[in-house]
Amino acid sequence: MHIVLVEPEIPGNTGNIARLCAATGCELHLVRPLGFSTDDRYLKRAGLDYWHLVKVHYHDSFAEVETLYAGQNFHFNTTKADRFYSDVAYTSGDVLVFGRETAGLPDNILAANRSRCIRIPMLAGARSLNLSNAVAVVVYEALRQNGFSDFV
Repeated sequence: MHIVLVEPEIPGNTGNIARLCAATGCELHLVRPLGFSTDDRYLKRAGLDYWHLVKVHYHDSFAEVETLYAGQNFHFNTTKADRFYSDVAYTSGDVLVFGRETAGLPDNILAANRSRCIRIPMLAGARSLNLSNAVAVVVYEALRQNGFSDFV
């Protein structure tokens, strides 16, 4: 499974997501520009000693990700979707796409992929979840649907 962060801004979130990738075997894709340096101490501290277990890919654009993984199922996570993340049938090679902490996914990506957008339900008035929490919720639902194969 692939986790794509489009222009992430907060190193601690990306570090937490890297740790999630280490624990789940997901590959992490970071789409530039990043809001931090990959040498950032907060990024490294959040990932602790898990970085050697994470396969990280860097991309200059989201179009690059789409080209590399053409034919895979893409799921675009946004608070603007009608369909819940739990209403999707996930496969092991799926691509889970998340946007920036402050703005979410760019409008052009959402408009081009409206039928593949999903959301995590929340109470009215709640703006959004923390990015690393949202990624964890969706990843573990996808893994649950696939029977947690390879997990102890």
